[in-house]
Amino acid sequence: MGASQIKRRAFTLVEILIVVVILGILAAVVIPQFSDAAETAKASSLVSQLQTVRSQLELYMIQHNGNYPSLGSNWNQLTQTTSVSGATSGSDFGPYLQKSPINPFENSSSVDEGNNALGTAAAGVGWVYNPDNGQIKAVVNASKATTLSLSTEDVATYSSTE
Repeated sequence: MGASQIKRRAFTLVEILIVVVILGILAAVVIPQFSDAAETAKASSLVSQLQTVRSQLELYMIQHNGNYPSLGSNWNQLTQTTSVSGATSGSDFGPYLQKSPINPFENSSSVDEGNNALGTAAAGVGWVYNPDNGQIKAVVNASKATTLSLSTEDVATYSSTE
């Protein structure tokens, strides 16, 4: 067998570079779509949690003579049994939730409780709540809330430089 009869069966550097460029382009197109899907899933989870919490707040109010619970920082009046006065004890009412809901955007179950307008909130807080009327909203970054088309009925926003 002479040197002229040997056939090479390998890729050239140019062919390998073309494949790498094509894979890079595909990754640039596909990865953001997965990221958007994850954010959309978080938004769906958030809205579902809000529906559950709101329905349980209403049930609490009905069973406690028209009074909404004080959530404080630990959600005890919804996660433990309560008396008609709202005292956490081995009473007949509740628990209304198995555990404190965690806001998937802030990764927090903390509650800013007060009589504010519930329009804006501080970063890092999971929820804002008004115990006078039972209104509760999730805390979400303003730009993220806009991007995901979250309703102002469902979210209180904060601005950040992220």
